Amino acid sequence: MASRFDLQYLRHHEHRSQLGWLMLRLTVAGIIAAHGWTRVFNGGVLPFGEFLNGHGFVIGTVLAMLVTGSEIIGSVLLILGKLVTPLGLLFAFIYGMGIVLVHAKEGWFVVGPGSGGAEYSVLLIVSFLALALHHYPQAKLRLVTNHQDAANQRGHQR
Repeated sequence: MASRFDLQYLRHHEHRSQLGWLMLRLTVAGIIAAHGWTRVFNGGVLPFGEFLNGHGFVIGTVLAMLVTGSEIIGSVLLILGKLVTPLGLLFAFIYGMGIVLVHAKEGWFVVGPGSGGAEYSVLLIVSFLALALHHYPQAKLRLVTNHQDAANQRGHQR
């Protein structure tokens, strides 16, 4: 019996597409997990909260804890393929705020001609939005299908 991911499997466009989306989802999940866990283990949650307070956020420490918790829990959910659309939108917003608060003033490049710029965050945002869009119709179709199935079952019971 051939493995699911053998060359025969990859000859089909749909299979390659599914594998590509899976790779993207797992990669961004790993990246945001690293953000959250590094902040926790390096004692960065409170300084992040103070940074947010310094930028006018009244509950900066609470927001820092929510962002960090979202990165940790959200990464697990992304790995499991759960809530991909809302999480993609949430993380696009969070990293967009990172550009506004931190990276925009540093320019575009993260390294090389610049330092600390927005390019990495833009790549993450586009990845999150692509995943959100990719999973949106599937989630909507599942809801519609489940609703129609339930309605059909009620109709057959009469």
